[in-house]
Amino acid sequence: MKKILVIGTGGTIASKQMGEGLSPALSAPEILTFVPEVEEYCEIDVLQVCNIDSTNITPSIWQDIARAIEKNYDSYDGFVILHGTDTMAYTSAALSYMIQNSRKPIVITGAQKPISIDGTDAKLNLRDSILYACDDYSQNVVLVFDGNVIAGTRAKKMMAKSFNAFHSVNFPVLARIQEKHIIRYIPYIPMRERVRFFLDLSDSVCVLKMIPGMKEGMLGYLFDNYDCIIIESFGVGGIPDNMLDKFYTEMEKWQEMGKFIVMATQVVNEGSNMEIYQVGQKIKKDFNLIEAYDMTLEATITKLMVLLKRYTSYSELRRAFYEEINYDILCAFERL
Repeated sequence: MKKILVIGTGGTIASKQMGEGLSPALSAPEILTFVPEVEEYCEIDVLQVCNIDSTNITPSIWQDIARAIEKNYDSYDGFVILHGTDTMAYTSAALSYMIQNSRKPIVITGAQKPISIDGTDAKLNLRDSILYACDDYSQNVVLVFDGNVIAGTRAKKMMAKSFNAFHSVNFPVLARIQEKHIIRYIPYIPMRERVRFFLDLSDSVCVLKMIPGMKEGMLGYLFDNYDCIIIESFGVGGIPDNMLDKFYTEMEKWQEMGKFIVMATQVVNEGSNMEIYQVGQKIKKDFNLIEAYDMTLEATITKLMVLLKRYTSYSELRRAFYEEINYDILCAFERL
């Protein structure tokens, strides 16, 4: 029988009505009492890392989760993390980069309604997650929700209240879980490299979401305070004319100091391509910009947090950014 470690962090799945709104109150052992049938699948141990609303998740908690998995990696066949939905996509992406080449499944799940109330989705999500973690063909970091198994780097919360809250962006779901059966859509390819843990994270990454008529001075302020700016541009990517002079001034100034920009898009599906329009093509060539292409914003942010701690050379970091990890980037037109 498989051994699974369930890691509790709080979230809606653990919440109760506390007078001023829902708040995490149940521990992971208490949550498991609502699904006693999972004991048929495996032996379960429980570890509580924290018990918070996922709005309060920080990179230091990602590190706590990754350390807990590293410490217990040889003792268990799989891991299930109970998490709030609001930042679950960030956590699943972060863990995909912090724990690479895992032959053992690391499953993240949660719920849109607390497990203690009628009509909750929590019981199904938890049963599915433990079932998936016990399967011989499961591996790497995934998010399991509403029957969908999504690569950790491809998940995005698309619905605020509905049970089908998470979608797989620019990539098919890995599998569907229906009535205790796992239907796989992506062929199983066993991990050939050993598992690797990267626990150091940079806090010098920020996101600038472009809006029409944005003041040009914003770039200078952000470069003063961060080493990497991810610009969420319009459409397939570009910089508005009113910001070009400031952009060139700031880029020429800060590139010498090892600071840089990554271009992404505000559009959820299909990704960026700065080569299409004049507003993007010239600045990309002039500054050899990194482009996020079909990556989710959550994956882009967390990948850079890890890479900034691993590489000091821009060329090496750029090369590493375009290396595929857990299906995170598939249509990068520039393989280095």
